Amino acid sequence: MPQTPPRPPRNQPWEHGWTPDTSRIPGTRRLWLAGTLAVATIAACVTAIAVTDKGVDEASGAPESPVNATLPGLISFGSPSPSTTTPPKGRSGSPSAEPTKTPPSRHGSTPTPSAKPSKSTAPEESSPTPATNWRSVRAVNYSDRYWHAADDSVALDRITSAGAAEDATFRVVNGLARSSCYSFATADGSYLRHRNFVLREEHDDGSSLFEQDATFCARPSSFSGAVMLESVNYPGRFLRHRNFVVRLESYEHSDSYRQDSAFRLVAGLGD
Repeated sequence: MPQTPPRPPRNQPWEHGWTPDTSRIPGTRRLWLAGTLAVATIAACVTAIAVTDKGVDEASGAPESPVNATLPGLISFGSPSPSTTTPPKGRSGSPSAEPTKTPPSRHGSTPTPSAKPSKSTAPEESSPTPATNWRSVRAVNYSDRYWHAADDSVALDRITSAGAAEDATFRVVNGLARSSCYSFATADGSYLRHRNFVLREEHDDGSSLFEQDATFCARPSSFSGAVMLESVNYPGRFLRHRNFVVRLESYEHSDSYRQDSAFRLVAGLGD
């Protein structure tokens, strides 16, 4: 029978001299490597977190960039600015205006605000103090003609007699309807008043209408030493001569109107 060669003992070294290490459990090296890698990973994470926190702390001390700052190449949507509108009042949620408190009238009724007078296109009012002596009224553009009280009108005439000079002399007094304006009285106690927009001589009937018709307010004229005479009850209408008759007509922006409506109060011809 053939003989089987004997096996080498297990505890004997191999041919190349390596002897297996039977003092540790197989696979322990891999566990050590895995543990070392895990520890290194955790250490790296902790270091990164610490560095990040430090950067955030340092950045918090720097001034913040504007909310609406836009970086090049990026689309940014600015946050809406806080509203400064006062919250609406009222139950409906819409703004409700508070009613104006008006003090009650003594008579128990609510006072009605008075309407503002409309502005006239005529020159502004001057406030002369009318003289209380006798005067004659001479036209600017007809220096040889004066107001002359005739039968049914006041004409612009040349004065050639003593009787005509007396009819062309008037006592200038404070206005019957407004003291800062003019009224023209005659020697017999009558006044010059407009009727149907024509100036004429009439007796005072004591009515408010007569006082207004006989009151004229002086306005500045574009001619030196002259005035324009505006009616109290017809603002915007001035005395002017047309066809040598003194009338009350609406103001016009023309040279002829300004000349025909400019008069100078001179010393009385009948004095």
